[in-house]
Amino acid sequence: MFLSVFDVFKVGIGPSSSHTMGPMVAAGRFLDRLRTSPFSAHGVRATLHGSLAFTGAGHATDRAVKLGLCGFLPESYEAEAAETALAAVQDTGQVTPAGLSPLRFDPVRDLVFDYGPALPGHANGMVLQARDAQGDVVLQETYYSIGGGFVLTDAELAQRDAPPTGPAVPYPFTRAAAMLDMARDSGKSIAEMKRANELTARSPAQLDAGIARIWQVMRDCMDRGMAAEGELPGGLRVRRRACAIRSALVAEAGRNLTAPHIINDWISLYAMAVNEENAAGGQVVTAPTNGAAGVVPATIRYWLDHVPGAAPARVEEFLLTAAAIGGLIKHNASISGAECGCQAEVGSAAAMAAAGFCAVLGGSPAQVENAAEIALEHHLGMTCDPVRGLVQVPCIERNGLGAIKAVSAASLALRGDGAHFMPLDNCIEAMRQTGADMSEKYKETALGGLAVNVPNC
Repeated sequence: MFLSVFDVFKVGIGPSSSHTMGPMVAAGRFLDRLRTSPFSAHGVRATLHGSLAFTGAGHATDRAVKLGLCGFLPESYEAEAAETALAAVQDTGQVTPAGLSPLRFDPVRDLVFDYGPALPGHANGMVLQARDAQGDVVLQETYYSIGGGFVLTDAELAQRDAPPTGPAVPYPFTRAAAMLDMARDSGKSIAEMKRANELTARSPAQLDAGIARIWQVMRDCMDRGMAAEGELPGGLRVRRRACAIRSALVAEAGRNLTAPHIINDWISLYAMAVNEENAAGGQVVTAPTNGAAGVVPATIRYWLDHVPGAAPARVEEFLLTAAAIGGLIKHNASISGAECGCQAEVGSAAAMAAAGFCAVLGGSPAQVENAAEIALEHHLGMTCDPVRGLVQVPCIERNGLGAIKAVSAASLALRGDGAHFMPLDNCIEAMRQTGADMSEKYKETALGGLAVNVPNC
């Protein structure tokens, strides 16, 4: 298993990596297949299944599919061009992707929300079809959006556990125990091992530039979120709060009687700013998902702006360490709320952030692993129950609390020597088992929990 830092942290758009970015990517992949197909297509149809159907409208899945079929991709998304394309689809009933003839696509008829049983491969499934002028299917593919913007076909899903291909990496750890063994034997930190693995696929300059861009997009997202005001889209009439919170905190700064716990408000502010931007469909970085995108950047921002001795040059160490932990969780369990609940999203993000924070504070590999375990352990059982399927309530505040837990977990781990009772590997397995046992009502379907306990007004 080798999951790159650029797989864990991907630049994309809100509000959801699984329900927005994934379907857009799937549509783009389907267009690529059409471009090489010997058959002539006249129209396309998309059918959404499972969580993509139940919460797709709230997560802008319908919008993402339309844009994907128009040729848009998350990493190169342009908001103004997207609005123009959506208006054209509505007016003409067709999509006009580059390299293909115009394709009939009536969103009312050709974008189907199937509320029956989920497809067998994953809770987030979709079927794309191309049809000829008579309506016969000439090409069909099933895609699964498995969280974090990752997309697999039926065939790829079946091969997910096959032996890895590509260049061998010098530190091929697939479990935390092996990671610690390799760190001890090599004398390297987790970030140093992760960096060595990354350099099998790219040059040092490319790696440095790519990670710098990740942090820049994260920071820009936070800054926009702390400056923006107004209501978030979707109908819940949730108001952005980050700007007002920041103004109040800045006004209070320097007062002699400010309570120590106010630092938690700064941490929450940074995370909420990111997730308010995500909820508005802005540019974010999956960390490891959009729904949990605020936890890692908020923890980095807290470290840089509030912790003495923090150095921007070490952000790369933070992100590489966090990516190593995220890769372990994805490989051995899940980062998908539709598969394992929010423990797999905010819980995973908190574990990643705790690990990165512990590392830049001088933690040993054993302390870093301990920090990740503490953070994940105290998210076990967390449900994914977004009200009206929107990534707003409870998701925005939940990121703030996830970042606070990450900071606390790292601090606790640094108070010890790395020895602890529950290994991270066992905690990850407990999360996987908990997700498997969790009712579908609590896995991003908006059929239970907070999603059905809302004010009647």
